[in-house]
Amino acid sequence: MDNETVFYRELPKVELHAHLNGSVSSQTIEKLIGRKPHLNIEHSMTAIGKGQLRTLDECFEVFKVIHKLVDTEEDILMVATDVIKEFAADGVKYLELRSTPREEKDTGLTKRSYIETVINAIQQCKSEGVDIDVRFLVAIDRRNGTEVAMETVKLAEDFMLSSDGLVVGLDLSGDPTVGHGKDLLPALQRAKNSGLKLSLHLSEVPSQLEETDLLLNLPPDRIGHGTFLHPAVGGSQSLVDKVVKNNIPLELCLTSNVKGSTVARYSDHHFKYWYQLGHPSVICTDDKGVFCTDLSQEYHLAASTFGLSRADMWKLSQQAIDCIFAPEAVKQQLKQKWNDLHPQVFK
Repeated sequence: MDNETVFYRELPKVELHAHLNGSVSSQTIEKLIGRKPHLNIEHSMTAIGKGQLRTLDECFEVFKVIHKLVDTEEDILMVATDVIKEFAADGVKYLELRSTPREEKDTGLTKRSYIETVINAIQQCKSEGVDIDVRFLVAIDRRNGTEVAMETVKLAEDFMLSSDGLVVGLDLSGDPTVGHGKDLLPALQRAKNSGLKLSLHLSEVPSQLEETDLLLNLPPDRIGHGTFLHPAVGGSQSLVDKVVKNNIPLELCLTSNVKGSTVARYSDHHFKYWYQLGHPSVICTDDKGVFCTDLSQEYHLAASTFGLSRADMWKLSQQAIDCIFAPEAVKQQLKQKWNDLHPQVFK
């Protein structure tokens, strides 16, 4: 490994936007395919390789294939454990995983057992001494409508109280072209009132100004992507003003946006806009398995694309600690960890 690669691998990092099923590595996919040969799924159907571009629709098709491979508690336990260990091996010290609880009639998987299994995986890794603090965001898939959203919020509330601090919030995701945020407002408002933190996918595609405006009024605790918020790409100054006024951090995923064709090239990525504003922005992977990346690569990419120094990238990774959903005491522990690691990263 060259010096740069080593530096970004050793840099302690915070990952706040990682969808569980999209983060499954090729090694784990191979294990899943081996378990379910009757599905006739090939690896090329589950990942988007170097230089390949897909429409957002095609990206969502990839997830459907992965869901077929992950449909039992046993699968989820293996997937979540592998994903957590891979993030840890990549120098991630704090991880918030997110996933939509699913039920599978054929295998007896329920939404409750889905979440319980992810929590088991987190606890198992902790008991094995894996050096990473992991929390979970329960996701609402916007395609499933109002009732399911409310049901998901109630589940998340239960687990927020019973998971010993592991379930910290709620994610709103799914195909951004389906449904309207206004139908989900009551569920999101309820979640917020109950103390769950909100990370919402916003302005992922153009021309959602009205919906974005509505959801920003909640306001959310973090924004996923926010690709089309600023005026230069068809957003508006008033949206930017709301984000800035409420100091809402953005979760930015460079490779995901380029491979998913919502951003034309890395140099056009809105990371630059928010970074120059000095607004809290956290570099994330989105779906490290599907997009064939990891957080070290994303940091390296941001640095080389926008001419940032190692010291700049250290500062970015350290500032990400302030954006996590875990309590203040955890933030203090992480800041201490960063201070302790600084001398060996900049040796």
